[in-house]
Amino acid sequence: MYLSRPTQAVFVISIVLAVVALLIFLNILPFAAIPSFWIMTAAFVVLLLGNLVKGL
Repeated sequence: MYLSRPTQAVFVISIVLAVVALLIFLNILPFAAIPSFWIMTAAFVVLLLGNLVKGL
């Protein structure tokens, strides 16, 4: 299995998701219905898919 570099868009999306999860965890965004754990997990899955799928 070969890893590829994620595109800049995938990287930015994963960073935005991670920052949103951090803001929810710190209770700066208290109105979010999804727990921060699942948003952080989604950020890592997006970054993982960006590394595994070439051209993503």
